[in-house]
Amino acid sequence: MTTRDPHSITPSSQVNSSRWVFIYEKGYQSTDSTVSSVSVKVKGIGFTNLSEIGPRIFDAVDYAFPSQGSDSFVIMTNYIVTPRQSLKHCAQLQNSRDCESDSDCAAGVFGRYGQGVMNGKCQNNTEGMKTCEIFGWCPAENDDHVSNPPLLMAAENFTIFIKNAITFTAFGVSRRNIVESVTKETLRNCTYHKVHDPLCPVIRLGYIAEELKENFSVLAYKGSMIGIVINWDCDLDWPERFCIPTYTFHHLYGGLGKGKVSAGFNFRYAKYYQENGTEMRDLYKVFGIRLDVLVNGKAGKFNIIPTMMTIGSGVGVFGVATLVCDLVMLHMLPKRNYYKQKKFKHVEGASVESTPAKVSED
Repeated sequence: MTTRDPHSITPSSQVNSSRWVFIYEKGYQSTDSTVSSVSVKVKGIGFTNLSEIGPRIFDAVDYAFPSQGSDSFVIMTNYIVTPRQSLKHCAQLQNSRDCESDSDCAAGVFGRYGQGVMNGKCQNNTEGMKTCEIFGWCPAENDDHVSNPPLLMAAENFTIFIKNAITFTAFGVSRRNIVESVTKETLRNCTYHKVHDPLCPVIRLGYIAEELKENFSVLAYKGSMIGIVINWDCDLDWPERFCIPTYTFHHLYGGLGKGKVSAGFNFRYAKYYQENGTEMRDLYKVFGIRLDVLVNGKAGKFNIIPTMMTIGSGVGVFGVATLVCDLVMLHMLPKRNYYKQKKFKHVEGASVESTPAKVSED
């Protein structure tokens, strides 16, 4: 006779799984993602003194692009300036089309890496190289020589003031990253630190480099792209004041590793003016740290519907899991006979023959 051992299966793994879903993953809550807005202000002063343009003071209007407000912005850390350009004829300097004779410079054609429209002449430029003459903004830009150390190393101490507002519409809850413990006086003096002051919304640019384990001068030399991630993970079964943000920092676009093509970040802009009736401009090639503020958010609150669904699915999984495990282990595994011996008990004994009952004649 074969009997089933009631203790042969202990569904501890199913219990642990159910406990994880219900308690740690808060399966008793309904959830909602955040709707967010971000604005940013940058503060700090920088100074440079170049022979081309003389001494200059840079404030947020000069080194932040756009100057205020956006959740994606650039802080200039290095630059190359080509001053007093005007529209005229001149020889190209670099990244341009080399030539041997005028026939190599088709008039009216603009090269992919050219600095203007070719006029059909081949001549020596200021560096002694033969290039096609162009009509464009002259003198042509020469961006071969990037200052190292960077010109605006003062940017290491520039601060970024981030204002972030979020709403969990399903629960009617709105929060700001300027939480109850942050006062007007706090904002004047605090600087973010993940241990000592994790709720201060004023972040020093040099501290971000430290968190990325990067030398600031390396980031500032030819620019970089960095993400500031604000994460809201809120359990609304507790009072709203416990719903607070956390900040983390990440390299975007893979960082500045050796051998990476087109690493860093740069762009150009110009300042236009009139001089004796002639339109002039100062051209800037800007290297900077681009910062993108990214907001993630999730909130949960007790709801009877997901609670019952989680409990029901857990109960159903116990029964199905036991059945499936039995089928696999009894019929498919190589050691299925061993499992059968452990699962079932075989009872052997002499059979007892039944004898007809005697009927009393009394």
